[in-house]
Amino acid sequence: MSHQVRLGDHVYERIKATKRDDESFSDAVERLIGGRSLRDLRDVFDGDQVDGMREAVESADRADRDEVREVADRFE
Repeated sequence: MSHQVRLGDHVYERIKATKRDDESFSDAVERLIGGRSLRDLRDVFDGDQVDGMREAVESADRADRDEVREVADRFE
């Protein structure tokens, strides 16, 4: 079964630029989006685990921002 999909010109051009000569557009999109989606994991973790992972990511983001600010401050 095939479907028509509307793409913005910039998206079409990005797919076209990365499409291999032996690939259809469908093959290229499949390759580019990869295998699984994070949504496939939605029922794997419970709420406490998700909260813990979210806090770990936010903490790492804060640490990265702080480190970037420290480096930037050295050049002012």
